[in-house]
Amino acid sequence: MADDKAKRGGADRALIALTEKYEVAYWSKKFKVTPAKLKYAVKKVGHSAKKVEVYIKLQKHRAGDKMRIALSEPYEVRYWSKKFKITPAKLKAAVAAAGHSSKKVEAYLAGQKAAKKKAVKKRRAAKKASKRRKAA
Repeated sequence: MADDKAKRGGADRALIALTEKYEVAYWSKKFKVTPAKLKYAVKKVGHSAKKVEVYIKLQKHRAGDKMRIALSEPYEVRYWSKKFKITPAKLKAAVAAAGHSSKKVEAYLAGQKAAKKKAVKKRRAAKKASKRRKAA
């Protein structure tokens, strides 16, 4: 959108002018956000429409997908790995097995942990039994 109506060009279209009501309305509609959120984004990252768009998409992703694990985003891999106390490789394997839902991944990991404990108990019981046989 043009800030100076006498000068029209590509460079001016890539900027968001908060002083123009029609621009605020246009960009708010384009990015599907309220004018207040648009103004906040512009103040946060600058007047570049591309930077504002990236920022708004990131904010929508964070707000909308709190229960979804996006392995394509490094910050999410770090977050969920830390939350579940596993390595990123194990997180990727769990997501591959259970899907992208954080609840399903959590249940999958809990099931694995329980199965691991069960296997350890079996091994200990087998060791005790073999020691008893040797002693007898």
